[in-house]
Amino acid sequence: MDKVTIGIPRALHYYYYGTLWTSFLEELGFRVLVSPKTTKDILTSGCNLSNDEMCLSLKIYFGHVYTLESKCDYILVPRIDNYGVTEQTCTNFLGLFDMVQNFITTPLLTYNIDEAHQKHEMNEFIKLGLSLGKGKEQSKLAYIHSFKKWLKENKIRKKEESKKLNSQKIKILLVSHPYNIEDPYIGSEILKLLKNMNVEVIMAEAFISREGNKKALELSPNLYWKYNKELIGTIPLLQKQIDGILYVSSFPCALDSLVNELMLRKIKMPHLNLIVDEESGSAGMETRLESFIDILYEKREKAR
Repeated sequence: MDKVTIGIPRALHYYYYGTLWTSFLEELGFRVLVSPKTTKDILTSGCNLSNDEMCLSLKIYFGHVYTLESKCDYILVPRIDNYGVTEQTCTNFLGLFDMVQNFITTPLLTYNIDEAHQKHEMNEFIKLGLSLGKGKEQSKLAYIHSFKKWLKENKIRKKEESKKLNSQKIKILLVSHPYNIEDPYIGSEILKLLKNMNVEVIMAEAFISREGNKKALELSPNLYWKYNKELIGTIPLLQKQIDGILYVSSFPCALDSLVNELMLRKIKMPHLNLIVDEESGSAGMETRLESFIDILYEKREKAR
C-alpha cells in the first residue's frame, strides 16, 4: 500500500519551518511532497487566484498550493496567529487556511499557533499527528526529534553567517523575510547581482535572538509584529560590523512598509530599500545596487 502523501507549499512559512514540518511528517511515516521552486508559471497561477491588494509573497504561496492540487492526499496549510501577545504575525498567516480552501479541492491539514490563547506549538503538532491517526506519544516524540533537528540546522546557519563578519569585503546586512530573499523568483537575482559585485552578504535572519528582540524594542517600544521585530533587532547587534543595510520587501507588504520606513529614519547608516513586485526587472535593480555599493566603497575610502 502506498504511503499517504502530504504536500507542502514551498513558500511563506516553509522558509522558517520546512525542516520541522518535513521531519515531523516523515517520522510519522508519511511521504512529503514539497512543491517545486518558484517559476513564472507558479507566480502567474497565484496572481490569477489573488486580488490586487495581496502581497507578492502571498500570491506566490497561492501558486504553490495550486501546483499541489491532485498530486497528494493532503496539503499542509497552518494557521499561525501569534507566539504571544507581543509576538503577532501578519493577519494573512492566520487566514491562509480559510483563503486556500476556497480554491483547492485537495483536503487540507492544519495546526493552530495562538499562544495568547494557550495554543502552543508542541500541543498543536500532537493534535496534527492525532488527526492523521497517530498516537499521542508517537506524535510528541516525532515533534521533539524534529524540533531538535530544526534547532541544530539554525545553529549551523548562524555559525556560517557569523564567519562572514570577518570578511575584508564590503559587508551588507540583508534585512528580509526568508520567504522573500530565499525564494528563487524574488531573491535569487538580488543575491546573484551582489555576488557579482564582490560584496559579503550577511543574512539578518540567521542572527535572530532574544537580545536582538530587546534591541528592537529600544528602537520602537510598541513594535509587536514577531518577524519584523526579530529582523530589525539584528541591526543594532551587528551595526558596528557591517558597512550598509539592504532591505528587501515584496509589494505591497503593509508591515514591511511601516517598519522598514521606521528603521530608515532611526538607524543612521547607508541603506537601500528594495521593493519587489511581479513586474520587477533586473536592469533597474542592478543600477540601484551598483550605486549603493559605490557609496559604501567611497565611505570606506574616506574612513581610511
